[in-house]
Order: sequence, then structure tokens, then C-alpha cells
Amino acid sequence: MIEGDQIIDEEGTANTDQKNQEAPAPSGSNYVFLIPILMGLTLAIGVWLGTMFIPSGGGGSNQIITENTNKFNTILEIIEERYVDSVDNEMLIESSIQGMIAKLDPHSSYIPARDLEGVNEQLAGQFGGVGIRFLIHNDTLVATDVMPDSPSLRAGMFPGDRLIEVDGEGIAQGDVTNEKVMELLKGVAGSEVKVKVYRKGLIKDLTIIRGSIGVSSVDAAIMLTPEIGFIKLNSFTRYAGEEFREAAQKLKDKGMKKLVFDLRNNGGGYMEDATDIADEFLSDGKLIVYTEGRMEPRFEYTSSEKGILEETEVVILINSLSASASEIVAGAIQDNDRGYIMGRRSFGKGLVQDQRELMDGSALRLTISRYYTPTGRSIQKPYGEGVDYENDYFERYESGELMNEDSVKFDESLRFVTEGGRVVYGGGGIYPDTFIPNDTSGASYYLTELYYMGVFNHWAINYLDIHRSRLKEFSAFNRGFSVTNSMFEDFITYAESLGVERKPIDIITSRNVIKNRMKAEIARHVWQNDGFYTVYIEDDLDVQSALDHLR
Repeated sequence: MIEGDQIIDEEGTANTDQKNQEAPAPSGSNYVFLIPILMGLTLAIGVWLGTMFIPSGGGGSNQIITENTNKFNTILEIIEERYVDSVDNEMLIESSIQGMIAKLDPHSSYIPARDLEGVNEQLAGQFGGVGIRFLIHNDTLVATDVMPDSPSLRAGMFPGDRLIEVDGEGIAQGDVTNEKVMELLKGVAGSEVKVKVYRKGLIKDLTIIRGSIGVSSVDAAIMLTPEIGFIKLNSFTRYAGEEFREAAQKLKDKGMKKLVFDLRNNGGGYMEDATDIADEFLSDGKLIVYTEGRMEPRFEYTSSEKGILEETEVVILINSLSASASEIVAGAIQDNDRGYIMGRRSFGKGLVQDQRELMDGSALRLTISRYYTPTGRSIQKPYGEGVDYENDYFERYESGELMNEDSVKFDESLRFVTEGGRVVYGGGGIYPDTFIPNDTSGASYYLTELYYMGVFNHWAINYLDIHRSRLKEFSAFNRGFSVTNSMFEDFITYAESLGVERKPIDIITSRNVIKNRMKAEIARHVWQNDGFYTVYIEDDLDVQSALDHLR
């Protein structure tokens, strides 16, 4: 997509903490709210919307625009004058626009003005705020993580602090919500917010000067062995390329010669950052991706001389939620015979949108072209009449594709061959070079309930209220900490207190996974995501398979 003059290729992301929880990526605004009298106006509304971009003139398409604009306005006037109940004209117009755009493709969308700031904020990778992560725990707001060099840290806040008041408004009551907290803490950089925090029996007054808070695209950058690094990228925000390069250089300085690059559950973002990241692996002059559309000429993105990972062996992990920009990177690495792709078939989003902001502060994201990998593959999966686009994931599940490589269907008419002789396929996502079945070991309904109820998170807060001061060095914790049987039983009992019914057979099935997540969640609260993933991936089949390949 293009925001202003910049191409974006964006999809949603998913929580990666939960094992075996791939789900369909969001695909735009496909809901329709039409009253019967407007059902036939889809085309007319589309042309009417076009008048916001196209100068008026005589003849041809402009004549159609004028005629249909008049028709739409006339019908709105009739509804206003004669409809049995009072009507909200703005709702009718926006609902009709959404219904019209839903007829085009799964990724074109209309963004109302009230939602645009939040949508753009997600892609921008930064917002005005105080720099904490929080959890509502026992009806109290707990700072689970205070970001390095953040306004909150400078003001004297620490992980584990309970926030009881913000700008004179109490937030320790039982009706506090995430939305309310965000409303109170977010604000323009440079503005002031006063908070009261409870810490070890004392109440402290803090004055925080809000800053510009970065939302990192890099979840983790760690060494798995003395030579093998691991980078997990959660999205392609405006600064993803720069953040990835810094993470990669940090690992190279630690001796990294091989890399596991995790793009699972990464729904995309800015195309420019995707090409920047692919460029780090490729020598000069290699084709990364090209775009082309009915009204858009072919445009090629090629690599430069700057790549810092050109000599680094790489395995890229993908799954059914790796979409758009993730597929650009995986496709470029695969088609240039530069690395190895492992996992399960990616989502299959190969459409590029142009974002235009309208006069009322809303925006239109319109598909203007498709992107193609270096061999000429279009990765966009089928859509349109008779295709259940939204439920594609469940069709993959039902067909056995997520568990059995033999169930993966290839379209031989979309068979391509790289310069190195590697056979690759188009027609619906990136197919991995090595298939890894979706890991269901340890999975159970009980485990899912633990995730859904946030039990690991809440339990870790309780544990750290007592033991945080003893946890100083991560390497010592990772070597020496283990979940004892009594600790495990206490966890199960605690889960019952939060409404998760004890299921003995499921508990036996999921025991090892639960223990891993208990330790990983403690690590996250003390050493952030690097600590979490160092523990978590010990139980991650995809990562362990990639390690085996690189070894």
C-alpha cells in the first residue's frame, strides 16, 4: 500500500505466545451494512467517491460520475424526507462505501476518520506515551515492563509498580479497562502526566513527561548457539528495516555466522522495509520483487551493495499467518537461492494498496497492483465469487495440509524454476523448502484456556512480587531455574481460582508445555522478550528443526 507517496503492504498480526494457534490473517473491511433501498447503489457510491480524486469534466466516465452522484444524492434526500424513522446520513454513506469496497477484493478497505489515527499508528511504529507495558491484575494496574530509556523509567517507575491514580483519577477500582488506561496514559510527546504508584507498602508520586515511544518490530534477537542467531520480527513497521539491521549487527558482533529468521505470524507492513531487509542478504543487483497493475507499470526493487548478511547462512520460518511483506522477503530469499524456507505454506497476500486520505479525515486503501517474486510468481491466493477467502485457514486444516506434507496441493501450471534449479510454485503463498507439521504435542483444551484467561501472566506477577529481588542474571536463571512439582501444583490451583477448571488428563498431556511457559513468562517480566524467547523456543518444534538444519 502507499501512505502518501510510500508503498505499504499491510496485514494484521497475531499473538505468538500461544502454541498451535495459527488463525486466518485479517483481510480488510468486508462487512456490509446496507438498508434495502441502498442495495443497488454500490457502483453509484463508488463513482461518487471517485469525485474526491478526479477533477470534473465533460463526457465519458465523468458524465457517468455526475449522473450517479446525482442519483445517490437524490436517494439520500428521499430517505431523509420520507423514511419511517429518523436516519443517520453519515452512517448510511460510510456503510455504503464499505459495502462497495468489499465488492472489489479482500484487501481494499475504507478507514473511517475515527479509526485512521490508530491504524496509522500501528504502522508508524511509534506513539506518544509513557513507555510501560501493563496488565490489569487483581483489579489493579501493574507495570509489567518499564521500557529502557523511557519517560517512565526516567521518572522513577519500576516493573511491578501498581498504578493507582493518573492525573487525579483513581484507577484501582474494579471497572478499570485497558482502553481507559491507554486513554489516560497516551498523549502528545512533551506533555505531562502525574501518577501515583504503590510499591512495597509505600505510595509514590511521579511526574512523567510523555515521549515518542517506539513499538519495536523486533521481538527478539538472541544467540541460540555460539554461531547461530535468532531474530523474530513481528511486523514491518516504518522502522523495521533499521531495527532489523541493528539486531543483526548486534548478533554478528557476538559471533553469529548463521541465522534463524522467524517470520511466523508476521502479517506484513511497509513494502520498503521488506525490500530493505531482503537487501541485507543479497549481493548487488539482485531482483527482490516487482509490482505491476492495470494502471501501474512494472516497477522493480533490486538489491544494493550494502547487505551486512550476505555471507550469513539463513533459514526463514513461515506459517499460515506469514503474509504480504513477510512473503516478499521469503520469496526473494527463495527465488535467489539465497537461503532455506521452512515451516508451512504462507498466507498468500500479493496485492498492493494505495492509501489516500480524504477531506473528512477518513482514508481509502485501494488495491492498485500485484507483487511478483523474482521468478515471476504471483503469491496472491484466489479470491472472488465462490471462494471462501476468510476461511482458507480452516480449509487447510480440514484438508490436513497443516499436518501432512502429502496433503499440500501444488498447481503444476504455476511451476517456476530458479537460476539454481530450485522448483518453486505460485498460486497462493510461499511453499517452504522443508515442510514442518504444525506442532500439536502438548496441546489441549486446558492449555488453550490457560492462555485465554491470561493465567501465565497473572501467575508470574504473583511469583515476582515475592522473588523478583533474587533474579539478577538471566544466564544463571536459565541454567538453574526449574518448575518444581509443588510449584506446578500451586499453578494449577491458582488457575482454578481464575476460573480454569482442573482437567487431569489434559494437565498430564500439557505438563511439559505448561512448565516451559511458566518459566518463559517469568523471564519475560524480568528480561523482556529476549528472555522469554530464549526459554520458549526450547519447546518450539519449528525453531529446533531450523537449528538441526543449520547444524
